[in-house]
Amino acid sequence: MLHRRHLLAFAAAGAALAASGIATASPRMQSASDPAEAAKLNALLDRIFAESLASSPFLATYLGLDKGENASAKRQLDSLSPETLARNEAMTRKAQADLEAIDASKLSGMDAVNLATLLYAGGTQLIGYDRYDFGNRAGANPYWLHQLGGAYRDIPDFLNTMHTIETVEDAEAYLSRLEGMAKLMDQETALVTADIAKGVVPPDFVLDRTVAQLRSFKEPSPAENGLVGSLVRRTGEKGLAGDWAARATAIVTDRIYPATDRQIALLEAQRPTATHDAGVWRLPNADGYYAFGIRNYTTTSLSGDEVHELGLAQVAEITARADAILKANGRSEGTVGERLSALGKEPQFVYPNTDAGKAELLADLNTQTAAMQARLPEMFGTLPKSTVDIRRVPPAIEAGAPGGYYQGPSLDGTRPGAYYINLRDTAEWPKWTLPTLTYHEAIPGHHFQIAIQTEAQGIPMIRRILGFSAYSEGWALYAEQLADEMGVYEGDPWGQLGYLQSLLFRATRLVVDSGLHHKRWSREQAIRYMVDTLGDQESSVTTEVERYCVWPGQASSYKIGHTEWLRLRDQARSALGDRFDIKGFHDTALASGGMPLEVLADVVEQWTETQRA
Repeated sequence: MLHRRHLLAFAAAGAALAASGIATASPRMQSASDPAEAAKLNALLDRIFAESLASSPFLATYLGLDKGENASAKRQLDSLSPETLARNEAMTRKAQADLEAIDASKLSGMDAVNLATLLYAGGTQLIGYDRYDFGNRAGANPYWLHQLGGAYRDIPDFLNTMHTIETVEDAEAYLSRLEGMAKLMDQETALVTADIAKGVVPPDFVLDRTVAQLRSFKEPSPAENGLVGSLVRRTGEKGLAGDWAARATAIVTDRIYPATDRQIALLEAQRPTATHDAGVWRLPNADGYYAFGIRNYTTTSLSGDEVHELGLAQVAEITARADAILKANGRSEGTVGERLSALGKEPQFVYPNTDAGKAELLADLNTQTAAMQARLPEMFGTLPKSTVDIRRVPPAIEAGAPGGYYQGPSLDGTRPGAYYINLRDTAEWPKWTLPTLTYHEAIPGHHFQIAIQTEAQGIPMIRRILGFSAYSEGWALYAEQLADEMGVYEGDPWGQLGYLQSLLFRATRLVVDSGLHHKRWSREQAIRYMVDTLGDQESSVTTEVERYCVWPGQASSYKIGHTEWLRLRDQARSALGDRFDIKGFHDTALASGGMPLEVLADVVEQWTETQRA
């Protein structure tokens, strides 16, 4: 999962903003866009992308654009200095004002979609800038440093997987970025210090988890840290002469480890007085912050109560479906959660928690991916060119990392997509749960959708990289259901049960996310609800609940997005009858790029009208 604060000024998810008074544009189609207005919009979108690229070396490398005239970006990391943050805010405000000056009534088709999408995204950021003075104000991320975010966990993986090394200049740029990592960590420390002065401190358990991971990061001697090892290994593979080990070790010793110690000391100093309360409701001057999170991540204006009730209803419905499969296969005693828990511990379903067992697990994931790849033409007319790698979450961060996540491919096609799975304990991954995870994270889920968007030729560059959680996570859940509808679990009731457990997992997220941040549940109450409902390992559930505590609203984007994708498909199928084309539905919705759910609804409605005509 790419940490959104490292992307670009407009990469925050959009929102349904009518209630906020911020202007949006409807993507309703006319016969054709006014050429002059369309040209004005496209020039503006090109400018926004160019400004975003220039302001983010991280983005340049992520997209594979840190070469040629952008080569200087490869020696830098993003900055969190006060000057940079102020410049980014000014850039957002100027872009939003310019977008609002476009006459939406003169646009149609993709031009209208582009304008509406960018207005949503920029408008959401303005809510954060205008209403809150802590955390990452460009998105609903209240803490700069936690178990899921911070240079200590983002930069090592970024340097190892995205910073390419082919020449001596690339290796020198790597060293320059190591210097930049220490600077970035101190900038984070300054931001956290300022927020602490405002009373914005993560819960005690988040502090504990983050400190543990910071200590784990610096546990190896500097010479044995992965930051050094990555450079030494790759320069060796390319035969690049230089004293790379000594120079990198010196930077880790003299700059990065001391910066890490400063972060540890700062967080430990807050521990004696930190609260155990989990939700953002407890933060000072945070009225409406959870609603902001819901808008930011789900692109809806649902209330906390509505999210909670939707979750409870879907938990009940999915639980009943799982119950039927369990009973049909001789598991009838105890609650559904208890039976799922017992099933997950049956030896036939558990990989050995050894290097060999983990290698077997990864091999099985690759087999599942290849089998699905061969069947994609059944449901899609357009397939991505980019491939996807399956990788283990780095052991140094696996304790606090999610179970699985995805990293997109580069624009130039030189870096494939990557699906990461957390193998801290193979007991967390019974064999019957893994196929649906693969369909979610790889194909036809995240990799399929994000690669199609990245490779799309008919939309502006800014739209090819703009992400919306409800759209993308909703699609990934829809992809899980699509796999079931394709018959991949025929004769495999346990695999289908794994699919239902995945849906149930996302439905419980609605309940727990709103429970923590709206109904003021405790961390322990949330953990117990998930364990009882899902039958998952408590260790796995605990990291999930703690994740929801630092990303208010994000956990709700999955099932809300999934529900809307299904509603739109059913609506189109009902309207078109025998003329409904599943490939056309998928290709149209994906080729249009990520967007708020309201905009997606308009795109599907217009496609339906076109098919009917």
